[in-house]
Amino acid sequence: MTPHRVALLGGDGIGPEVCVVARRCVDALGERCGFEVEWIERAVGGAAIDALGSPLPSETLDACRQADAVLLGAVGGPAWDDPAASIRPEDALLGLRSSLELFANLRPVRAHQALADASPLRPEVRRDADLIIVRELTGGLYFGRPQGRETVDGVEAAVDTLRYTRAEIERIVEIAFSLASERSGRLTSVDKANVLASSRLWREVVDDVATRHPQVSVDHALVDSTAYLILTDPRRFDVIVTENLFGDILSDEAAAIAGSLGLLPSASIGARATAHGRFGLYEPVHGSAPQIAGQGRANPLAAVASAAMMLRFSLGEIDAAATLDAAVDAAIATGPRTADLGGRDGTESVAAFLLERLGEAAGVPA
Repeated sequence: MTPHRVALLGGDGIGPEVCVVARRCVDALGERCGFEVEWIERAVGGAAIDALGSPLPSETLDACRQADAVLLGAVGGPAWDDPAASIRPEDALLGLRSSLELFANLRPVRAHQALADASPLRPEVRRDADLIIVRELTGGLYFGRPQGRETVDGVEAAVDTLRYTRAEIERIVEIAFSLASERSGRLTSVDKANVLASSRLWREVVDDVATRHPQVSVDHALVDSTAYLILTDPRRFDVIVTENLFGDILSDEAAAIAGSLGLLPSASIGARATAHGRFGLYEPVHGSAPQIAGQGRANPLAAVASAAMMLRFSLGEIDAAATLDAAVDAAIATGPRTADLGGRDGTESVAAFLLERLGEAAGVPA
C-alpha cells in the first residue's frame, strides 16, 4: 500500500459534511487501488477561532507542512461576521496561501449537458465548454504594500498596491503553459496592458516564457473583453492565466457555465515537490453555506472533485483520480440531485451513489 498524508481541515458550515464524503470516496479508492491515506484532522477558520483563538493555529499549519496535500472544506459564517473583529475566519485562507507558498490556483469549469437547465446561459452557448482558469494567488492587490486607510488634512483615503515581480509572474505562467501543453495547446493570458504597468510587465513575461513552449499557441486578451466572452463564447478558451484580482472575478463568473458553484473544485499549488507530485491545497469553491449546515442537504460533488484533483496532482494516483472524476460525472448525469441542482436529495444519497459507482468501477461491491 502506497502511503500518503493529508491534512483534513473541515472548517465551518457545510465544510465538515462535504469533506467526510470526499474522505470516504478516497478511502474506498485506496482499498481498491493500492494506496492508503493517513488523515490528519485539524481546526481552521471560525471553528478554530472558537476553539483555539486563531483562524489558523500553529498546530494546523504544522500539520499542513508535514502533509503531502491539504483538503479544506470551507471557512466563515454569520457568527464571525463582525466587521470590527481583529481576526476573521477568512484570514486562514490568506495565511495558508502565503505560509505554504501556494501561488497558483487552478479552477476547472465544464458544461455538463445534464445541467443545461441549471445554467443561465443558452444551451448552444455553453455546450462543450471545458476550460481551466489559472489564477496567481499570492501577489497583486491582495498582498501589495502599502495598503490601508488614512486621513490627511481632513481627507479620508484608502490605498491598495498592485505589485508583481518578474519571478512571480514567470512561475505562474510556467504552470499555465504546462497545463496547456497537456490539454489542447492553447493558452489565453488575460491582463489590462492598455492601462496598467503591472499588466505590461505580465505580457512581456508571458511572451518570454512562450519561447520555451513552442507547442503552445498564446493569445493576449484584456480582462474586460474576456469577461464578456466567457459568457458569450466560452468554447474559445481552454487554459486562461491571469493575475490575482482578475482571476478571482473571472473564475467566479465562469461558474455560470457549470450552472452551480456547488460543482466547482479548485486546487492551490506551489513549487514544493511531494513523493508523487506537487504539494497543494484542495477545496470546493462554494463556501460554507451556513443556512443549510448540519441539515444533510449539502452538495458534496465539488469537494469530491477537489479530492480527485488532489489524487492527480499531489498524490500521483492518476487512475484513482480518473475513476473518481468519472463517478462525479455519473452523479451529475444520472445521480441524485441536491437542492442547488433543482432536486430534493440529501448529501448521503449523493455519497451512496458515488460509493456504489466506485465499487462498480473496481469490479467489487462498494
